[in-house]
Amino acid sequence: MHQRPFSLALPALLSVAGATLLTACGGDDDNVPSTPPVVAKPLELTIAHVDDSHSNLDSMNRTFALAGKDVTVDAGGFPRVTAMIQAIRDSNKNVLALHAGDALTGTLYFNRAGQPGEADAALMNTVCFDAFTLGNHEFDKGDSGLKQFIDFLHKDPAQCKTPVLSANVQFGANSALQPQKAPGYVQPHIVVERDGQKIGIVGLTVAGKTKESSSPDPDTTFDNEATAAQRSIDQLKADGVNKIIVMSHIGYVADKALAAQLRGVDVIVGGDSHTLLGPDSLTSYKAGSPAGEYPTRLQNADGDNVCVVHANEYAKVVGELKVNFDAEGKVTSCTGTPHVLIGDNYSVNKAAPDAATLKAIQDDVQASGFLQVVQPDAKALDVLKPFKDLVEAFKAKIVANVPQEICSRRVPGGEGSVDYSRSGAECNAIGDVSLHGGDIQQLVAQAYLEVADKDYGGADITLQSGGGVRVPLRGEVTAANVIEVLPFGNMLWRLDITGAEAKAMIEDGLDATFKPGGSTGPYPYSAGLRFDVDASKSKGQRASNLQVFDKTANSWKAIDMGKTYRLFVLSFNATGGDDYTTLANIPAERRLDIGVLDADVLQTWIDRIAEKDGAGRPVIRKLPLDKYSTQFFATP
Repeated sequence: MHQRPFSLALPALLSVAGATLLTACGGDDDNVPSTPPVVAKPLELTIAHVDDSHSNLDSMNRTFALAGKDVTVDAGGFPRVTAMIQAIRDSNKNVLALHAGDALTGTLYFNRAGQPGEADAALMNTVCFDAFTLGNHEFDKGDSGLKQFIDFLHKDPAQCKTPVLSANVQFGANSALQPQKAPGYVQPHIVVERDGQKIGIVGLTVAGKTKESSSPDPDTTFDNEATAAQRSIDQLKADGVNKIIVMSHIGYVADKALAAQLRGVDVIVGGDSHTLLGPDSLTSYKAGSPAGEYPTRLQNADGDNVCVVHANEYAKVVGELKVNFDAEGKVTSCTGTPHVLIGDNYSVNKAAPDAATLKAIQDDVQASGFLQVVQPDAKALDVLKPFKDLVEAFKAKIVANVPQEICSRRVPGGEGSVDYSRSGAECNAIGDVSLHGGDIQQLVAQAYLEVADKDYGGADITLQSGGGVRVPLRGEVTAANVIEVLPFGNMLWRLDITGAEAKAMIEDGLDATFKPGGSTGPYPYSAGLRFDVDASKSKGQRASNLQVFDKTANSWKAIDMGKTYRLFVLSFNATGGDDYTTLANIPAERRLDIGVLDADVLQTWIDRIAEKDGAGRPVIRKLPLDKYSTQFFATP
C-alpha cells in the first residue's frame, strides 16, 4: 500500500486550538445546480470524510501501543473532526467535506441534550459538510424526526446548508418529507464545482436494514441501491458531469460489490459497517484492525478505476483522499491517509511520562503515518458546551426508585462459590441470586429484549455477559447510576442465529467461566431464552433444557435447533469478546449494527416502566423468576 505523506505543513496549526469555523459551506465554491459549459481539464480533488459518528460528539480516552508501552490519550470527538477538516481545507485547493451517514443515535447527546439530533446538527454545522447522505439511524425517530433534524442542520442557511442526499429513498404520501411537503429537503444527488469542473455526488441509504431495524414511516420505501445509484449517475452523465462520487451508507463489503456493478462511478465514500481501512500497522499500534487498504482500488463496470474509502466510526478518524482525474473525468490515481485523531496529553499507568518516554512516544506517533495530534477546535468546543451541560444535568437527575436492592452477582452458586461475596448479605440471605444469578444482570438482558421489540425491529433472545454489568441498584437512582451499571459504552447489534448456534453461544460463555483459569465475567444472561446449568460437566454439555419464549403462544417452548432466532447483543460479545467464538463466526450477512448505546437502552426501558412512586418516578423491581435465564444451577 502506498500512503500519501500528510502534506499539511501545519503541526503547529493543528496543535493550537481554535481553528476558524467556516462561514460558507465547502470552503471553495458553492453548490451549483447548473453552470455554463466549462473546458474539460485534469483535476486533483481532495476528499475529507467521516461516517458513523453516532452522536459521539465529545472526546474519549483511548489506549495505543506507543514506544513499547500502553499509552492512554484523549482522542476523537467532533471538535477534533472540525479542526482536522479545516486543516485539510487550508492546505489543499480543491476540497470536498463529506459525511457518509449515521450521524445520529449512540450517546446521550442524541436524545438527552435538547431535541433529538439537535446537538449533532450543531456540531456538523461547525464543519459545514458539502454533502451528507442518510444512514439507517437517521430514521430512528421516524420521518418527522428526520425532518426536524434536517431543520436543525439548516437552522442558519446563510452560514451553512449542507445538502442531504439519498437516491433510493421514496417518502410516502403521509411522510413529513414527501417532496411536495418538504421540497429540497432530501435530494438524490447534487452537482458541485471545483476548479471549474463539475462533480456529481450521489447519496445511498442501506435499504433492507433501514426498514428492518430503524423506524421510517410505514409508507416510506427504499429502492435497490445499485439501481438507484445508476439512475442518478446516468442523469448526471446526461447533464455533462463526468466525475461521480457515490456517498454510500451500505457497508464496505457491499460497496466493493457496488463498484463492480456501476457504470460511470469514480469514487465511493462509504459508511454503515464502521470499517477501518489503512495499513496493517494500525493493528500493532492498537488503533484497530483494518479490513483493507485506504483507499481500496477497484474497477467499475466500464473497467475504469474506482477508489473506495471508509473512515471507521465515532468521530475517531477523518479520512483524507486525494483523487486525480484526467480531462475525460477518468481516475488516474488515488492515495490517502486515515487520520486517527488524538491529543497530546499522554499517560502511562495513569501518570505523565518522563521526558525520555515522552520523546519516544512523540517520535512513534510521528512515525506511524496515521496518528494525528489535533487540538479540538475552540469554537466547536463552545458550540458543544451547552449540550454537554445538558448531558451532565441529565446524569444528575433522579430517574427511578428501587425499593428493594436489584442484586448483582455474575455467577450463581451458594456460600463459598466463585462469586458469592460479590452480592451483599441481604441479597445472599434471600437466596435467589445463588439459584439464578444476578438480578441486575438479568434485568439488563430483559431491557434489551423489550426495547428491541418496540424500537429496533424486534428480537427473540438477548445476551449480556455477567461482567459487563458492574453495580446493583437500590434507593433513588440517577441517570449517572444507570450509566454506572453499563459503563463501557458498548453498542448493540442484532444477529440472526440458529437454535444450535444459540446453544453453542451459551456453552461458550459457560466454558469461559468454568474452564481451568476461567473468569466470572463471561457468564451468560439472556432474555427470551432460559436453560439449566450443570457446571460440573464438560465443555459443550453444561447447558440443558433450553427454552425460548414464544410471544405468539405466550409460553416457553423447547428451542428449535434448526430455527433462526434474532439475537440482540453487545458488539463486544458479537465480535468474540469474553470468548463468545460462536458469535464471532456468524457471517456478515447475518449481522446488523443497531448502533444504540447499551446504557441508553436501559434508560429507555426504565422510562417506560408503568409503576410510579409518589414523585412520579418509575419503580424498578426484580423480574419474576420464570424470566431468569438460569433456571437451575449445579455447582462445579
